[in-house]
Amino acid sequence: MTTTDLAAYYDRLEARTGMRETRQRSYALLDAPAGATIVDIGCGAGHAAAELAALGYRPIGVDVNAEALDIARQRLPGHDFHLSSADALPLADGSVHGYRAVRVLHYLADVAAVLREAHRVLASGRRAVLVGHDNGMAAVDCGLPQSERIVRAAETYPASAGRHFRTLLLDAGFTDVSVRVHTEVMTDHAEMSTSLGNMARAAVTANACTQAEADEWLADLAERDRRDRFLIAWPRVFAVGTRA
Repeated sequence: MTTTDLAAYYDRLEARTGMRETRQRSYALLDAPAGATIVDIGCGAGHAAAELAALGYRPIGVDVNAEALDIARQRLPGHDFHLSSADALPLADGSVHGYRAVRVLHYLADVAAVLREAHRVLASGRRAVLVGHDNGMAAVDCGLPQSERIVRAAETYPASAGRHFRTLLLDAGFTDVSVRVHTEVMTDHAEMSTSLGNMARAAVTANACTQAEADEWLADLAERDRRDRFLIAWPRVFAVGTRA
């Protein structure tokens, strides 16, 4: 993928239904003072970092994708972007005033270690904000008998799904942990095709359905889209914890 293609990919991703609202909610939940240093985990091409800078914060972007970081640096010169894993941040103890990890925890192998690192770098009294999906909470408009089984099987995919955020934050030492859910209603099948495929594969792996049933489910949803009958209610889980 060329740099131009990668930049376009991130632009499309951040323009999807509810993404701008999700970013704005995450900034509000940080409850950080003007000029605060905010670390953005999985910063990608720097969309959130640019918005945080415009709001008067000092963003620090962290990602494992060097090409994405190059785009972020070009878009937001003069700001800090680090090629680093989330469980070994190049930041001093207590050096940041907000921690943001949005739609990234499901990519990480050891979320417990990541959140212990978040606790380390946050200053006392400051907040970590986690945002992610929980596939098992989704509601899909589909009349096939296996649909409910497929969605329910997704409850354990992945282990870092949104329902676990509260426990993960508490186990990492955070206090005053709160969780809320905002649900987006999606009617564009193209936006959801990757997630639906993940759900179907998880259901087959869990023996909740056969491969043939999973294929039939995916085909039915694609056909519904062609008839403008596709709908999924897709929850985003927002969790906030404070470093004591």
